[in-house]
Amino acid sequence: MIPSHPSADSDILRALRKSPDAHKYAHGHVLVLSGGAGRTGAARLAARGALRIGAGLVTIGCPHSALAEIAAHSTAVMCRPLDGAPGLSEALFDDRLNALCLGPGLGLGPDTQALVLAALKSPRATVLDADALMRFERYPETLFEALHADVVLTPHAGEFSRLFPDIAARLDTSSPEPLSKAEATRAAAARAGCTVLFKGPDTVIADQTGACMITDNTGAQAAPWLATAGSGDVLAGFITGLLARGFTTMNAAATGAWLHAECARQFGPGLIAEDLPEALPVVFGNRGR
Repeated sequence: MIPSHPSADSDILRALRKSPDAHKYAHGHVLVLSGGAGRTGAARLAARGALRIGAGLVTIGCPHSALAEIAAHSTAVMCRPLDGAPGLSEALFDDRLNALCLGPGLGLGPDTQALVLAALKSPRATVLDADALMRFERYPETLFEALHADVVLTPHAGEFSRLFPDIAARLDTSSPEPLSKAEATRAAAARAGCTVLFKGPDTVIADQTGACMITDNTGAQAAPWLATAGSGDVLAGFITGLLARGFTTMNAAATGAWLHAECARQFGPGLIAEDLPEALPVVFGNRGR
């Protein structure tokens, strides 16, 4: 049987508590990579999500051209100039950076591919979203060869069909050998060798071992307000923040997806992506934290 939620609410809240005598580095340091000037909003949303979910520190790495823009819109989130794959490799000499987020607003140029491949040379927990996936549309095997078990891929249906076209084709019920969404996600995770979170009203998370979970946001649990620009960037940040805090890839993805939907249900109509991180304290409070 596939569980429909990550675990009991109380278990999640216990895992998210912070020790009263711990310092910020005990809760991880997230690095989110940003695109250039005029394309920093998605990375800032991801960074805010990672910080709100409890990462001890969050830094946005960006081209020099975007530094002033990010600094003007950030306070608790730090920023640092980081140009290209060599800059990322240099930044990763800092062992305190323990979780990476690449993709939101990163662009589809060759620099994105170089950054992703440089990030994957490190054993750090990594979330690849949006442009970090689409950049490999033509040659997905280049990405698959570089992936490791501490990576989470977060495709929506369009991105999934570009990375896994043969598997996606079997989601059509008229296919000679149709697959359920859970079966398709398991097949994708086995091929990629990492955790795959296949977004949608019925978000499915599977890892390379065949483990699978579903976050069902339909019917009474519907969260239609998540259909707004930037909500996926916040989800990427939630997952990265949980990875920084020591969650496994499977638990980070499942817990992040569940909390993401809870935030939307809590806020309700009128939600925009910026509201999601700010709803987390209310969700935690309503769950008895």
